[in-house]
Amino acid sequence: MKQLRKAVLPVAGLGTRFLPATKAIAKEMLPVVDKPLIQYSIEEARAAGIEQFCLVTGRGKTALIEHFDIAFELEATLRERNKKEALASLKQAAAVPGTILSVRQQEPHGLGHAIWCARAFIGDDPFAILLPDDLVLAETPCMKQLAEAYEQTRGNIVAVSEVPREHTNRYGILKIGRDDGRLVEVKGLVEKPAPEQAPSNLSIIGRYVLMPEVIDHLAQMERGSGGEVQLTDGMARLIGVQPFHGLRFEGRRFDCGDKLGFLEAQIAFALNRPDMAPGVRGFLKKYGV
Repeated sequence: MKQLRKAVLPVAGLGTRFLPATKAIAKEMLPVVDKPLIQYSIEEARAAGIEQFCLVTGRGKTALIEHFDIAFELEATLRERNKKEALASLKQAAAVPGTILSVRQQEPHGLGHAIWCARAFIGDDPFAILLPDDLVLAETPCMKQLAEAYEQTRGNIVAVSEVPREHTNRYGILKIGRDDGRLVEVKGLVEKPAPEQAPSNLSIIGRYVLMPEVIDHLAQMERGSGGEVQLTDGMARLIGVQPFHGLRFEGRRFDCGDKLGFLEAQIAFALNRPDMAPGVRGFLKKYGV
């Protein structure tokens, strides 16, 4: 079994739900407290032992790569002013040379197409996928939980959570087999089914560990839900051929592609920091919270 060392981050989206804020700024650069969404994803992947990263980008997304570069002038200024804490935060974000690359998804043909664009990077290796819109607050990082489950199951695995039955048409939904309360055998996948047709209420969130064979299926460019190349359809072709499980991860997931979810994440992550929690609780009281 090959170790999990690669991650793909699809970040080519336009962020239209956050316009006008995202007119000139990539949505993945929007900060939660003091770090952009993309940095949370990279740090989560690093905590799982992942060493190589591929960002699937689009036009106007160069800031995502630059964020992980070394800013020599800024660092020099911080040293001169003895801003040790700020300098340390930059060092934390910087990438080891040669570990982050980007490829372009020139046209928006869906998540499956975005992953296919990273095929040369993936090669014959297992790989993780992290969607930065999904932010998970957990004692053990979500991707580390998935990596540990991958070592146990030796196959494809996706992070899952229960959603209200009436919301199944917003997510990829699992048809399940054996279920031990944590790991769920995946017998089928359906993209955004109507509530009355959903095989369960277990939805996939934006964390995956997949075998490279999924690329062969995505390369067929078959159009699924919404007329797009769906990752869910490619993954479904692996069921019954390779081990495939869902993991009920421990932690709280925030949908930062949604305005309310993004605002909730700001509060939750601030309250999780000892340096900020007292102040946040103080101003929340002003609003009767």
